[in-house]
Amino acid sequence: MDFFAKLADNRIRAAIEAGDFDDLQGKGQPLNLEEDSHIPPELRMAYKILKNADCLPPELALRQEVVQLQDLVAAMPDEAEKLKQMRRLNFLVMKLNMMRPVSPQLLEHDLYTPKVLERLESKK
Repeated sequence: MDFFAKLADNRIRAAIEAGDFDDLQGKGQPLNLEEDSHIPPELRMAYKILKNADCLPPELALRQEVVQLQDLVAAMPDEAEKLKQMRRLNFLVMKLNMMRPVSPQLLEHDLYTPKVLERLESKK
């Protein structure tokens, strides 16, 4: 879990325990997960069709492939095959980084956050 997500989760749990959310408007009512007011009106129908067809944007599909390949490489016993798949993984990561509108260095913490959190939790 991302450090900031864990921090937010802890604060939300503390607010729940303190009763800060007891008198909120709409409590107990279902959320509207189909809210699309942030999408321009001319794109709403196209987005809805793509969502109903389970189509992912290319960047998300590539990200999903990278995550699956990372898991596969981590579990491979054969070093030669592992090297081959790591080259493929590096290529996919490079391709994904080129698709992103922000620098990959800004997203670098994704690799280290779980390790840091694991180390911090083990010291408790």
